[in-house]
Amino acid sequence: MNSPTLLLVHGAWGGAWCWRDLRDLASERGFDSIGVDLPSSRLHAGSTTGLEQDAAEVARVASTITGPVILVAHSYGGAVVLEAAAAIRDIERIVFIAALVPRQGQSATDVSREVRLRTRLDNAILVEGDHLRLDLDLAPGALYNHLESATATWATAQLSTQTIASFRSVRQSEDTNSKRRYIRCSDDHAVDPSLQELMAMRCEETRELSSDHSPFLSHPRELLDAICE
Repeated sequence: MNSPTLLLVHGAWGGAWCWRDLRDLASERGFDSIGVDLPSSRLHAGSTTGLEQDAAEVARVASTITGPVILVAHSYGGAVVLEAAAAIRDIERIVFIAALVPRQGQSATDVSREVRLRTRLDNAILVEGDHLRLDLDLAPGALYNHLESATATWATAQLSTQTIASFRSVRQSEDTNSKRRYIRCSDDHAVDPSLQELMAMRCEETRELSSDHSPFLSHPRELLDAICE
């Protein structure tokens, strides 16, 4: 029996590049993997590009996969995979990494306000018209506080802009019967661990990593264990 394919969905300001180390390790263990680049995180994305377009891209990529899929979602990507899941066949499980898990009718912004605590990420966000970007001096402390300096500098240089529409878009899809696993990152300075605890209550299983917001770079081996076990 073939191993499931890992379909990797990044968070806001990110890209498929963020999964590089995890994908290498997954390949060593016999797992195929595909990273999706979300339209709302692309440079010069249209101002109305949001959850609907992101979910459509995930569903499109999933349609090219033969066999079972493990949907892996980081941060904002949690909203995306929940919107896309109804259109994806043969989901073995959905794994949320420090992710938002909105209910039907909620936006990413709605979910983030369920615990009213400011994080270092909030302090790093800058508004530019219909887009948000991150202050590159503050972003490493919010996203990469477990990374050595050189890797944090590299990752920060990859960050893109993010449409405001993506955070305001409301989840339309109904829940599926897919199993859910939540991976809580206990030293996260972007999505507060107390909010993650609340999100984990919407999943059947929970794992915990002593990690920052980006365990795919800081703790890829431990993260892969938590995804695949």
